[in-house]
Amino acid sequence: MVLELQAVSRMVEGRVHIHPTSLTLQNGTMNVLLGPTLSGKTSLMRLMAGLDAPTTGRILWHGEDVTGKRVQDRGVAMVYQQFINYPGLTVYENIASPLRILGRPKAEIDRKVRETAEMLHLTPMLARKPLELSGGQQQRCALARALVKGAGLVLLDEPLANLDYKLREELRVEIPRIFEASGAIFVYATTEPEEALLLGGNTATLWEGRVTQFGPTPRVYREPVDATTARVFSDPPMNFTSAVKQGARLSFGEGVDAPAFAVQDGSYMAGFRANHLSLERPSAAALDLRCKVIVTEITGAQSFIHVSHGEDRWIALVEGVQVLEPGQEISLWLDPRHIYLFDGEGRLAAPAAYAQAA
Repeated sequence: MVLELQAVSRMVEGRVHIHPTSLTLQNGTMNVLLGPTLSGKTSLMRLMAGLDAPTTGRILWHGEDVTGKRVQDRGVAMVYQQFINYPGLTVYENIASPLRILGRPKAEIDRKVRETAEMLHLTPMLARKPLELSGGQQQRCALARALVKGAGLVLLDEPLANLDYKLREELRVEIPRIFEASGAIFVYATTEPEEALLLGGNTATLWEGRVTQFGPTPRVYREPVDATTARVFSDPPMNFTSAVKQGARLSFGEGVDAPAFAVQDGSYMAGFRANHLSLERPSAAALDLRCKVIVTEITGAQSFIHVSHGEDRWIALVEGVQVLEPGQEISLWLDPRHIYLFDGEGRLAAPAAYAQAA
């Protein structure tokens, strides 16, 4: 089973929601759509499902053009951020409802409901009503109803966004197991880079209706093709500053130099992730970046330090509780191995050394 999007676009009242996009999703793969709110994730999913018609392009399923087919004729299942269950029905009847609509035999319905409930750890709850379940169990019930049809394409639109932290972590671990057991093509939309890394598979990064990169998740994270992809696949967003390559040195201004990258002389934009800044010197080659504290956010095990460096504004993500005063001058250390270089068009000119070695 293969889902192909061939130069698919979507315009609404003259506004571009999805720029021409071509993607091929293979059978048995997990595919994450990663991007901020309004980047086009839901719009792209609706095109895949057949809920919206593309303005241009074609959608192929198993090689068949399904561009004009109704959603109910495509064998697609979808789970939304606002999980929906029938409150008056038991969990069993909720899961069984799509099969009853399809007119499946009673014995087949019972078998599939129990198999799906077992896969999602819902067997002890089959006789309960949805409102008697926890939030995570309600979301698993909605997911079970989507999976029970045996759909070849399962679309999950930020399905964990409305759950509390503990339940999100629980289901994040379970979803890859569920996906592996089903054998379907999964498409999972999220705004969180951490979630994309946890789910693995492939990731498509989206920005303002464009897919900026698509490929194996670790590769997209380590080797972003441009600054936009790097920004999308970093949380907090990647820090940037200007840099000049001249001869054997790469200069960041204020007397801060690093050994030159294998690029031509000229001006570049250097990027580095928040977790690669440190309050302690990590190596002899680390750069000493003198910064001024703007504010510190303490989350418990980690602290987000917002700083200014000249005209630049950066965020450092460091371990432990850090008590720093606004206006305080500090040194943030950066190992040059973690620096990406982007050219004047924002395209990747040199990947970070650690990414090449990974």
